Amino acid sequence: MLNKPKIGVIGIPGKWSTEVLADRLEEQTGFRAVIDMNQVELRLDTNELMYQGLDLMTLDGLIIKKISEVYSPATEDRIHLLSHAERAGVKVFSPTDSVGNLVNRLSGTLALQQGNIPMPKTRITESPAHAFETVREFGSAILKPLYSTKARGMIMLTDDDSDEFVRNALEEYRQNQSIYYIQQTVKLDGRDLGMVFVGGEYLCTYARVGNKDSWNTTINSGGKYELFEPDARLIELGRKAQACYDLSFTTVDIALTDQGPVVFEVSAFGGFKGALEGCNIDAARVYAEHVLQEVTKS
Repeated sequence: MLNKPKIGVIGIPGKWSTEVLADRLEEQTGFRAVIDMNQVELRLDTNELMYQGLDLMTLDGLIIKKISEVYSPATEDRIHLLSHAERAGVKVFSPTDSVGNLVNRLSGTLALQQGNIPMPKTRITESPAHAFETVREFGSAILKPLYSTKARGMIMLTDDDSDEFVRNALEEYRQNQSIYYIQQTVKLDGRDLGMVFVGGEYLCTYARVGNKDSWNTTINSGGKYELFEPDARLIELGRKAQACYDLSFTTVDIALTDQGPVVFEVSAFGGFKGALEGCNIDAARVYAEHVLQEVTKS
């Protein structure tokens, strides 16, 4: 192929997952572009989407590795800018409609529910009274922000908390949230799973093993990655969950509980470190090769 495709990476400059994906693309094509969305300008008068002198509309593809450091409604504005390039014929991975559904936790959850995916018991309401009743009914519950990653901003409430403490926590949560998203905690065995898919095909599964000082297993809270070998039934659950969306690369978060496996969420921007450290697989290379195959299809 004389003219190798030019693929840009939407991400956070300097962040490992962003940079390693750009590295893998550069190795294959000789072209490298890491694009920070806060420096992108859409010029509707000239139909250009500019980043540091580069018109993204001239690229063959864009990979949305990380669209913002912190999720917020503003993240959806960035998706709209990229959807303009997508409609103009630039291939975007994952498609902007799919990413948009997953930036907001509520829309992502509803897609899983409609796909009949087993999840922890979940209630959503604007009513403080209903939220309080739900927390008390669940016994142990987690308040989850609609826009967050890596368990940031989550509040855990238990049977041991007083009514006053629970009401104060609900009030504090609502100061930054439009609606209560309340999920019953599940009994983990100290780990949860990240099941990786590329182009809808199963790649590997790693476990996030928590440290004993934190209620969650995220790496931010001191967890570590280990290899996990799922059975065919569990892989099929992961496949079914990610199929609720049209994603080019994703990690399905699965917990093994005494009630059977449940899906916490499907990630729009799954990272590569779990596959590398847990499974010894260079998922960034696999993803780059998948994108290049898709872009070069006649």
